Amino acid sequence: MRFGIIGTGTVGRTLAAKLVALGHEVTLGSRTKDNTAAVSWADQSGPNGHAGTFADAADFGEVVINATAGTVSLPALRLAGAERLAGKVLIDVSNPLVFSPTGEVSLEPVNTDSVGEQIQREFPETRVVKALNTLSAPLMVDPGRVPGPHQLFVAGEDPEAKALVRGVLEQFGWPGDQIVDLGGISAARGTEMLMPFWLRLMGHFGHTDFNYSIRSAD
Repeated sequence: MRFGIIGTGTVGRTLAAKLVALGHEVTLGSRTKDNTAAVSWADQSGPNGHAGTFADAADFGEVVINATAGTVSLPALRLAGAERLAGKVLIDVSNPLVFSPTGEVSLEPVNTDSVGEQIQREFPETRVVKALNTLSAPLMVDPGRVPGPHQLFVAGEDPEAKALVRGVLEQFGWPGDQIVDLGGISAARGTEMLMPFWLRLMGHFGHTDFNYSIRSAD
């Protein structure tokens, strides 16, 4: 399968490397074709790894992954182009974290909206699935870093899109019974709001190899 990844940070490069290792073809997209991180990654990734612009990645991918910071996701996806995203599954991994000069963390948007919902509204012909935004990049692609059962969450309006994303997550090593479908894209509000708490947990543990393990009586 062909994937286009919007964003060249740690999350984007980690997902890209895993997908290439699984035999998929990936274009890692940035604002410019000569982005050092993207070009370096592509040079080291063999024939299935490519670098390009946001538009190149969106055009290339059968599935597109938004791995930008949530506060800049909409401008980045506008550069990718609505016409290139139309009809495609877009996995939104972003979180709208805002850091104050004193280090305090807030979210924008929050409570009554989410980045996942904003993307779905602005790109109504794109099938947006919120996923992978509640844990660290290494754990996204290697769930065995944390022992025992622990969960991932998905949200979106299109059942077929969520089924496709579930299949990708299972390729990453996530057991199907640990992938929790929270329903429509409005559930992204809750998963995005977990991230300030996640940052507190990171400070407590001193590392990022942890995740949520939720148990039900039934």
